[in-house]
Amino acid sequence: MMSDSQQSHGPGKGVFNIGQRIVTTLVSMAETRVRLAIVELEEEKANLIQMLMMVGLTMLFTAFGLMSLMVLIIWAVDAQYRLMAIAITTGVLFALALIFGLWTLYKSRQSTLLRHTRKELDTDRKLLEEHRS
Repeated sequence: MMSDSQQSHGPGKGVFNIGQRIVTTLVSMAETRVRLAIVELEEEKANLIQMLMMVGLTMLFTAFGLMSLMVLIIWAVDAQYRLMAIAITTGVLFALALIFGLWTLYKSRQSTLLRHTRKELDTDRKLLEEHRS
C-alpha cells in the first residue's frame, strides 16, 4: 500500500509532469501561431480579391479613356502630323507602362504576408535559444 503511494508521487512522476507541461505549452503555442496564420491569410485573401477587382475596373476604365483620348488627339492634329502624333502617344504610353510595371514589381517584393506570424515565430525561436543556453 505504501509503495503504491510512493510510486504515484515519486521523482519519476515529477519529471513526467514537467515533460507533459512542456509538451502542452508547446502544442498551445503552435496552435496559437497556426490560428494567427489562418486569420492573417483570410485577411490577405479578402484584401487581395478586393484589390484585384479594383485594379481590373481601373484598368478597364483607363483603357477606354486612353483610347478615346488617342482618337481625339489624332483627329485634332493636322493630317500631315497625324503619324507623328500617333508615334509620340504610343511612346508615352509604353514609357508609362514600363514605369508602372517596374513600380508594381518593386511593391510586390515588399511582402507583408504573414508578417505577425513570422514575428511571433521569431520571438519563440529567440526565447527557446535563450532558454537553452
